[in-house]
Amino acid sequence: MEKMPAKEKHPLAKLYHYAHPFRVDIYLAVLFSILNKLFDLAPPLLIGVAVDIVVRRENSIIGKFGVDNLIDQLVILGVLTFIIWGLESIFEFAYKVKWRNLAQAIQNGLRLDTYRHVQELEMAFFEDTNTGTLMSIINDDVNQLERFLDVGANDLIQVTTTAIAISLMFYGINMPLALIASIPMPIILYFSIKYQKLLEQRYADVREKVGIINAELSNNLSGIMTIKAYGTEEYEAQRIAAASKDYEMSNRRAIILSSSFSPLIRIIIVAGFIGMLIVGGMETLNGNIEVAAYSVAIFLIQRLLWPLTRLGETFDLYQRSMASTNRIFRLLNREKQMNDGTKPLPTEEVRGEIKFQEVYFDYPSRPNILKGIDFHINPGETIAFVGTTGAGKSTIVKLMLRLYDPTKGKINLDGYDLKDLLMKDIRAAIGFVSQSTFLIDGTVRENISYGKLDATDDEIVEAAKIAEIHDFIMTLPQKYDTQVGERGHKLSGGQQQRIAIARAVLRNPPILILDEATSSVDNETEAAIQRSLEKIIVGRTTIMIAHRLSTVRNADMIYVMEQGEIVEKGTHESLLEADGVYATLWRVQTGEKLLKH
Repeated sequence: MEKMPAKEKHPLAKLYHYAHPFRVDIYLAVLFSILNKLFDLAPPLLIGVAVDIVVRRENSIIGKFGVDNLIDQLVILGVLTFIIWGLESIFEFAYKVKWRNLAQAIQNGLRLDTYRHVQELEMAFFEDTNTGTLMSIINDDVNQLERFLDVGANDLIQVTTTAIAISLMFYGINMPLALIASIPMPIILYFSIKYQKLLEQRYADVREKVGIINAELSNNLSGIMTIKAYGTEEYEAQRIAAASKDYEMSNRRAIILSSSFSPLIRIIIVAGFIGMLIVGGMETLNGNIEVAAYSVAIFLIQRLLWPLTRLGETFDLYQRSMASTNRIFRLLNREKQMNDGTKPLPTEEVRGEIKFQEVYFDYPSRPNILKGIDFHINPGETIAFVGTTGAGKSTIVKLMLRLYDPTKGKINLDGYDLKDLLMKDIRAAIGFVSQSTFLIDGTVRENISYGKLDATDDEIVEAAKIAEIHDFIMTLPQKYDTQVGERGHKLSGGQQQRIAIARAVLRNPPILILDEATSSVDNETEAAIQRSLEKIIVGRTTIMIAHRLSTVRNADMIYVMEQGEIVEKGTHESLLEADGVYATLWRVQTGEKLLKH
């Protein structure tokens, strides 16, 4: 018999489990909310005592404790009132501070834990998931949860406390009144559960629509230069308008449902209140209830029923937060598809021997990216991969960094299977310069030291000199403390590339990978970088991915790739003599021969 899937936990249960380290604070916050509400319910009783003093005089409740003087009774009542109101205020302060601090602590923890978890997921996850959607979950959904913990949790606890406490009071006053007060409760509870289930679906849809808007906004803002260059501002504005309209309509459907809750509850409440007035009045006229008790009952029924009109707002907030909680934990509980190794390999022990053995690789949407790749790189060698776009060169780099695992085959580093090594050790041993340079929104100094966070100023300057970017940096207004802007937009492509090279130089890794490292520079800068590379590749294993064959002509071995396979290998001279694919590419780039179409 097929095993049934385990029922997914309710989002509130997931949240409580996550918040386990804060359980003492949660219990205290709940206690303070309950105590505040209990003292808040005391004024109707105090009014009843006041009426009792006026009506029954020496025979009042306080009089039964031996206080015959009516003025003394009123003074005692005044002191009690002051104490009760004081305690109510103290516990109001206490629960607000506790819930708000809890909201901040859980919000902060969830955001950090979710971000850390996302960082550890494999690259395939990021290729299938939109950045805007992730930002929506990590930021918007976590904030939505904070709003519920800040306000909604206390509201739910206090409504529950009110219902239980006042129901018990009614049973102490008069049984018929207790029954009248109890009748609306199951009806309200029934509709609350009904509405909750309907709202759950609608707010889940709202959160999905928020993710779509964030995704499109993130994409457009990162590509604003292209939008301006092609004059498609109006087209993109219309696309955002369409996504925003979908979000508006989704919200409208939720608003119509949530807004109808309070009026419906109000009708039920009015019926209960009228029943209390009539039945309670009749019981008082018949002498079954004291006038003071009837006064208390009238005030209590209002304190019981009227706050229930706020249930609509509270459930609205609750369902929004539960929809967000589901999205957060769905992301947080996503299991990693790649398991880390267990064997450490300290950077100082890495020799830089790399071996690919019959390596195959498929992307989920693109099969046959690599087909039986075999090569062996000895420690300290400089090797290059060349070929047309889409041949699989950059995929080899991703496999070396263990951003992906081969579909089939084996990759060794210094004789160890990459899968057995700790990922952090693999990446600590590699200095990587990508064709798409990533600079943080900080200073030049911060961007270079990204390769070694504890680097000294002298080390940073030396790395910049090797990358031949130091002289340019010294012309900047604040020199090494100049802000580069988001993704380095204040610098040219060549300047960004040389800062990225300085970053890799500073790391001083035993293995250096240059993926189209000179793709964004002019000939003069390329020549300068080539001079730098001649210095930094000495004594370390270097892998170069290049379209410009002039940058790899001095490599110890050149591998020529086509359609996921190595079709030629050799030195620059031997490949030219072979007069194959490499020789054809060389002649095209040097102008000796044009490509045949």
